[in-house]
Amino acid sequence: MSTTTNNNSPLASPDFLFPTDLQKTERKINRILLVGSCLTSLYLEAFKGYYPDINFDYIPYNFVSILPETPPVPADQYDLQYVQIPLRTVLSDRVIEGFRLNDPAFAESILHDALNTLDVMLDAALLYNRKHGLLTFVSNFIVPQISTASSLLSQGTEVDLTYMVRRLNMHLAKKISSYKNAYVLDVDSVVSSLGKCYVLDDVIYFHTHGGLSFQDWDDFGAIERNEPIPALETIYPIHREEFIKTIFRQIVAAHRTVHQVDQVKAVIFDLDNTLWRGQIAEHYRPEVQPWPRTDGWPVGLWETIHTLRARGILVAICSKNDEAYVRERWDDIINPQFIKLEDFASVKINWTPKPENIAAICQEFNIKPKSVVFVDDNPVERAAVNTAFPEIRTIGGNPYLTRRILLWSPETQVARLTQESVQRETMIRGQIAREETRTNLNREEFLASLECTVCLTYITDAEQPELARALELTNKTNQFNTSGKRWTFEELTRFLAEGGEVIVATVQDKFTKYGLVSVIYLRNNEIVQFVMSCRVLGMEVEKSIIADVVSHVREKHGDVRVTASIHDLPDNTPCRNIYKDCDFREDWVSENIHYYILDENKEVEFPSHIEVVEEI
Repeated sequence: MSTTTNNNSPLASPDFLFPTDLQKTERKINRILLVGSCLTSLYLEAFKGYYPDINFDYIPYNFVSILPETPPVPADQYDLQYVQIPLRTVLSDRVIEGFRLNDPAFAESILHDALNTLDVMLDAALLYNRKHGLLTFVSNFIVPQISTASSLLSQGTEVDLTYMVRRLNMHLAKKISSYKNAYVLDVDSVVSSLGKCYVLDDVIYFHTHGGLSFQDWDDFGAIERNEPIPALETIYPIHREEFIKTIFRQIVAAHRTVHQVDQVKAVIFDLDNTLWRGQIAEHYRPEVQPWPRTDGWPVGLWETIHTLRARGILVAICSKNDEAYVRERWDDIINPQFIKLEDFASVKINWTPKPENIAAICQEFNIKPKSVVFVDDNPVERAAVNTAFPEIRTIGGNPYLTRRILLWSPETQVARLTQESVQRETMIRGQIAREETRTNLNREEFLASLECTVCLTYITDAEQPELARALELTNKTNQFNTSGKRWTFEELTRFLAEGGEVIVATVQDKFTKYGLVSVIYLRNNEIVQFVMSCRVLGMEVEKSIIADVVSHVREKHGDVRVTASIHDLPDNTPCRNIYKDCDFREDWVSENIHYYILDENKEVEFPSHIEVVEEI
């Protein structure tokens, strides 16, 4: 790639498309199951050579075949499976008779049959996903690099094969959304970015083969010709290794996103030379002309801010400037007016040291610095922030890298957008308003004024819609998390199948709807894990949840003791006293795990200022 890093070294395609700049923690992959056609068999051979520390198993999948009832090893030993459905089988060889595609009725019948075939093949290929909840990534189809239509006028219409493949990709994406723990990987975009001319074999082979260009062994002089066939790469340079390594990086990136590894919860932006060129006090004075241009990378960052917000990532400003002057000149500098100051959930424009402002923003957002990315052009400021918060991630030295890192890194992606993610910014604004109210009332008055309602849902089936958000909250919460355990979808499905229950709490008060903010994992009379967002900490929501869960256990099992445990973890101090506060007694401690018991005949008092509603 021609793109360069700060030290002017070229970026390899995997790093370009799937940046590692925000990666702090390695997520080990031990075993992958590959299911697919000859392209997947090529992946298998190459992956084994490039990544010897990972185990790969392969099941050939051509035509409308049936997978074995069980995979090569038990399903719970796989980190994921990668499925590639052959385009040739889906569209059939009828499309090779290109002259017949001039008939729209014939082309329509092919697409109709292809959509039905894709449904059948997809359902068969996702057998282990349906049976075991195995995390599944499905490759989409590579669109031919040049239109196959018979005329310029018919390009992109129903008689164009490229149109058909794009329709199949749209259908695939919609279909996959109905499966649990399954996601489409956009291989077509990867190949387009690398350059289909360096990868795709449709320059030689028929269009629906969709493989990598190669030279047949017979063409190396085994058969005499008037003119010997030269080596293929003298005409078509083939970037096979680059393509295969980029595809693997795509799998790794998606795996990190699904498991929310090093997930970014907030991005804090400087202003001068970060959101715009130059300094507002020097380069944008009315008497100074011309002002710096606003097109190019600043506009790209303005759009990036809205994209991050759409993903549920909070955005804030931390700038050493005069706030009144910035507010006065904002609309002059942000031109076109793609962003407003009101778009940022927190604005700190003052002369306070930036580490202090960032600490205040983290407190407002109830997040740790390790969940924050700080964007600033000044290396001194970045160093000062990193000194104060070694775990924070800082970027911004090269504006040509910033947008790509923020948009394309797996740490800023979300697997499934939940309603809570969509409403996160609104919830934070409500929380800030709530804290302002807190300062004007004593504790009892403040709690009574909240008009707080907790709605509890008891999940016993993996098909219930709240499960995705429960998994997301569990795997990203560190502070109020009694065990720190991260769950996979497969583990959670098995927990429910074995009789476990997952209780989720949705909270609202007069300021905002906080959404689903708490998860309890319950096995018989044991609270296995209690997770809660710190957004509602201090409202005694946690006590109301424990009280209801205890009542639920007693209704189901009789007047039994209820047990629970808390692991001493570096970040989970906010939850260390939850069971003591609910009148559990500490029974014993082993290897930094505290075990608690609520004896028979003892109840947990419901906080009087909270209304609890159950949805079972």
